[in-house]
Amino acid sequence: MTTPRVLILYNDPVLPRDHPDAESEHEVLVTVAVVHSELTQAGHEVTRLAVGRNPGVLLAGLREIRPDVVFNLFEGSADDGSTETVVAGMLEWLGVPFTGCPAHAISLARNKALAKILLRGAGLPTPDFFVLTEPAVPHCPLDWPVIVKPATQDASVGLDQGSVVTDPAALQKRVACLLERYGPPVLVEKFLDGREFNVALVEALDYRFLPISEIRFVGDHADLWPIVTYDAKWKRGSREDLATPPHYPADLDDAMMQTLQSVALRAFHLFGCRDYARADIRLGPSGQPYILEINPNPDYNPDAGLTGGLASLSVTHAQFTADLVRTAWTRGKNRS
Repeated sequence: MTTPRVLILYNDPVLPRDHPDAESEHEVLVTVAVVHSELTQAGHEVTRLAVGRNPGVLLAGLREIRPDVVFNLFEGSADDGSTETVVAGMLEWLGVPFTGCPAHAISLARNKALAKILLRGAGLPTPDFFVLTEPAVPHCPLDWPVIVKPATQDASVGLDQGSVVTDPAALQKRVACLLERYGPPVLVEKFLDGREFNVALVEALDYRFLPISEIRFVGDHADLWPIVTYDAKWKRGSREDLATPPHYPADLDDAMMQTLQSVALRAFHLFGCRDYARADIRLGPSGQPYILEINPNPDYNPDAGLTGGLASLSVTHAQFTADLVRTAWTRGKNRS
């Protein structure tokens, strides 16, 4: 059987190493090296292409390499996250099969405010919210506390312990800070102090749910809000990292597990997710699940939660990597 030629596409880091958000951008280089090794060992001819601010690099690379499949690890440039959607759209336009979610799913999910409007319109639960584009903050219609997020970032960028605020003055200050650093819009959301779960679905394994993971907020950290901050996600060994260990499978009864999976599956179909995606869900005071966000193409690093979930199904990272390539290649052949 013919083995497809694979191009690993990824974002060329543009932030200096001392930038406060550099870890989330540079981590992709580790993932690229792992995927390259896995696919080479599986017998594929593999090349790599890093794309930064110039989209012409992508077009020239595709013309020169002419891959059968693109393994898409492009996460958007750190100074313009919308490029993640643009790159997927270019691959679709050019008819190049690629792994992961399509452009429209990425676009919808990256805009947190638009994603929440879509969820609400479909009757799916998400915390109450409003959106701001200017520093002037009107009367807050939500009960305190609220959590303030940059509305077009992902990977916990822009989230720290100052993200949860309890009064108008703190809200005003936080909104101004995020607008200056990341630009508009800013999402202000009702803060839910309940259990938090990651619900991952892998289409490449016949729409199978991975065991649900719970983010546990542990230890003597009374001064910390129970949230997954940038430091918790990217700075291993930090205080916030140690205070938020993942636990899988989560301790859930069958009814709650089915509820979480049902809500997540409806959201995945609504957004048009493909291959692999994750829903982040929190429980409200009454135990009702609320979708915080949908993550197309979640972190593919072998140390990330996706790998742990796969391992619990006796599927290795390398096996899943090969499955994604086969799925994308088959998708491309069926379309032609």
